[in-house]
Amino acid sequence: MSQLKRRTVLQALSLTPLAAAWSPSWAQSTALKISHQFPGGTLEEGDFRDRLCRMFAAEVQKRTNGSLKFEVYPGSSLMKTNAQFSSMRKGALDLSLVPLSYAGGEVPEVNIGLMPGLVPSYEVGAAWKNAEVGKELNKLLLDKGIVIVSWIWQAGGVASRTKAVVDPDDVKGMKIRGGSREVDLVLKAAGAAVVSLPSNEIYAAMQTGAMEAAMTSSTSLISFRLEEVSKFLTSGRGQSYWYMFEPLMMSKVIFDKLTKDQQNAIMTVGAELEAFAIKAAKQDDIAVATVYEKKGAKVVDLNAATVKKWQTIARTTAWKDYADKNENCAKLLKLAEKLL
Repeated sequence: MSQLKRRTVLQALSLTPLAAAWSPSWAQSTALKISHQFPGGTLEEGDFRDRLCRMFAAEVQKRTNGSLKFEVYPGSSLMKTNAQFSSMRKGALDLSLVPLSYAGGEVPEVNIGLMPGLVPSYEVGAAWKNAEVGKELNKLLLDKGIVIVSWIWQAGGVASRTKAVVDPDDVKGMKIRGGSREVDLVLKAAGAAVVSLPSNEIYAAMQTGAMEAAMTSSTSLISFRLEEVSKFLTSGRGQSYWYMFEPLMMSKVIFDKLTKDQQNAIMTVGAELEAFAIKAAKQDDIAVATVYEKKGAKVVDLNAATVKKWQTIARTTAWKDYADKNENCAKLLKLAEKLL
């Protein structure tokens, strides 16, 4: 066969469906978008959640030989914070790192991701993934069109303009942000006036006096510069009743369109980054105290007895309300309690 004929035959074959079966796994390049609400940075510096997204993007691109590429959109620059979960379910957004409880209005079961007093430590949070509660939550989310890529937990604290928030009695009459419906129920039971908004809107609310205090993760307490509008900090180092599940998630619609090799790369890298997330979250629990002290804020820590007070209120308010929602909620709560 002449060189010209050989070239003609090869060109013809490349246009047939059979060519797809012969092509390697990384034949086509796909660009995916990762959205989150946190301040942007680099691979080495900034909010660890943004860094994790960038590390994930770089490593998956490397392992797929460039067939998967990513664009990271920090600071809700791609879409509004509360639209991310719903957009992933529809396939309108590829990936997002967002507090799972933000989707509680759409899928009530996910409010277990910020249930006060239910997760007492990072170790218990990390155990969820392979425990019955994690498997059940994972199955539920898959049914809703969401793939959990990285399991990330964060402890939280309270930044306040007026007084330190330690015991439940301290929130009486305060305008305070809890971060989830369930935390809000506990705060209301303790006599607080609850304000609901995403963490990236806390600064403005506290600056104007529309809100006196806010519960959020240690990392957000730093990244959103809340020390500039606060005089008191209750830290999450050592003890906390506020642990938030904030996973890196992917649209199942998009995930299912990828090759098996690409899917494996995404899930493998996602799992590998969980150790980085725990280490970074713990570091921020300690660093946040230093940041606030330098600004002149009074920093206080919680002890086991105080955490127990909050948990006692949670059992009769948030936990009960959640379990009464539906059978799935009751089952998830029961499975989570097995790890306490």
